[in-house]
Amino acid sequence: MDGTKEMGGLRNVSSVCSISEMDDFDLSRLLDKPKLNIERQRSFDERSLSELSIGLARGIDTFETTYSPGGRSGFNTPASSTRNSFEPHPMVADAWEALRRSLVYFRGQPVGTIAAYDHASEEVLNYDQVFVRDFVPSALAFLMNGEPDIVKHFLLKTLYLQGWEKRIDRFKLGEGAMPASFKVLHDPIRKTDSLVADFGESAIGRVAPVDSGFWWIILLRAYTKSTGDLSLAERPECQKGMKLILTLCLSEGFDTFPTLLCADGCSMIDRRMGIYGYPIEIQALFFMALRSASSMLKHDQEGNEFIERIVKRLHALSYHMRSYFWLDFQQLNDIYRYKTEEYSHTAVNKFNVIPDSIPDWVFDFMPIRGGYFIGNVSPARMDFRWFALGNCIAILSSLATHEQAMAIMDLIEARWEELVGEMPLKIAYPAIESHEWRIVTGCDPKNTRWSYHNGGSWPGLFLVLSV
Repeated sequence: MDGTKEMGGLRNVSSVCSISEMDDFDLSRLLDKPKLNIERQRSFDERSLSELSIGLARGIDTFETTYSPGGRSGFNTPASSTRNSFEPHPMVADAWEALRRSLVYFRGQPVGTIAAYDHASEEVLNYDQVFVRDFVPSALAFLMNGEPDIVKHFLLKTLYLQGWEKRIDRFKLGEGAMPASFKVLHDPIRKTDSLVADFGESAIGRVAPVDSGFWWIILLRAYTKSTGDLSLAERPECQKGMKLILTLCLSEGFDTFPTLLCADGCSMIDRRMGIYGYPIEIQALFFMALRSASSMLKHDQEGNEFIERIVKRLHALSYHMRSYFWLDFQQLNDIYRYKTEEYSHTAVNKFNVIPDSIPDWVFDFMPIRGGYFIGNVSPARMDFRWFALGNCIAILSSLATHEQAMAIMDLIEARWEELVGEMPLKIAYPAIESHEWRIVTGCDPKNTRWSYHNGGSWPGLFLVLSV
C-alpha cells in the first residue's frame, strides 16, 4: 500500500514524519477525571479528542514540563480529599473496600493488589498473586486518590525482581524481563516475608510476559506525571531497569518489520488464541512504553543513545502500524481486490494476503464511517478480529492519527451492540467457535466462545475506553 495514498478520508502517515508531529499523550488525564461519564451511543467529537492531547506543538522534548503534581480524582472516598464534593454511589464505596481488602503487604508496606478476591473459590491457582498488568488499574485508582506510596513500593519491588536470575528448564531469560506476577510468603514462626516471582516458569502454558516491562514503564510515567516526583524515575536503578527492557525490545535481529514479535499467551491474552506474530495489543503498548521511556531517560551519553534508537523505532513503527494494520471501508475494498504473488518494492500486496482469506463477518461488521487496527499482520495472514485494548491504547498513545482515533470511536458507536451491548467491553470480537475454536485454542474449555479471552466481557477495559 502506498504510504501517501488517501484511504477513505484517512491519511497514511509518511515515514519521515517527526516525533513532534505526534500528539503528546498525557497519562495524567487518567488521574484527573472525577468520574466515568460514558454515554451509550456517544460519538467521539472534537471536544473529547482534544482531551486526549496537549497539542501538536509539544513534542517529547518538552514532555517533562507538563506534569501535574498532586493531582487527585473526584472520588469521594474515606481516604481522599477531593476538589469536588458529592455523595458517592454505594458501588464506589464497595469498590474501594474490595480494593483495600485485596492489598498485599511485604514487611509492613503495601506492594500491590491480588489478581482476584473471591472467598467462594477453592482453587485460586495464581489469582492470589500480584500481576504486573492487573495492578495498573488499581495503581491508577490509588494515584487518583492521592495514595502514590503504594504505587512507588510496587514499582521498586518489581524492579528488584527484575534483577533476579531467570531460568526456566535450564534456559536463561533476558536480563530485562519483568515477572508476570509475584507472591508474598509470610512465615509466622520466623516472622519474615519473602517474595516468589513468576517469570513464566509456573504460568499455565509456561510463557513469559512480553507486556509486563511495558506496563512497568507506563506506570512509572503515570506516577511521575501524577505526583510531579521526578526523583524516582531518575534513580540509577530505575534508569537501568528501563534500559534493560529497551535493550530486549530494541535489539536487532532477522525481523524485517519494526513491530515486536510475540508468541501466543505472552500478553493480557495469556492463553492460546491465535495471536502469535505481531498482535495489536503488544504493538500499541510497545509504542506507548517507548514514548514514556524517552521522556524519562537521562540525557547522558548512554541515555541519548537510547533516545536516538527510540525515535528511529517510533518513526518506523508508527508508519508501519498506520499503513498496514489499519482497516476501514476503503481499505477493505482494496484488500478484496489484491493481486497475489507480487514481487519487488513496487508490490501493493506486500504481505501476499489472499483475498479469499477475508472472513465473511468483516463485510457486515465494517461501517461506512469508522475503522480500526486489526489484530495481526504477518506474511499471508491478516487477523481481522477487533481487539479492544490494542485499539484504545493506540488512541491514548497517539499511535492512531487524529482521523484514525475518531474512526475507531465511530466504529465503537456504530457497533455498540456487538462490542458492548448491556455488558462491559468485549476483549475481542468476534468469538471463534466450532472447528476453528478447536484448532486455534487447542480445545481450551476456558476459552469457549464469548468466554474469558474469546470474546469475553471485561469491566477493566472500560478504563481505557472512558479516557
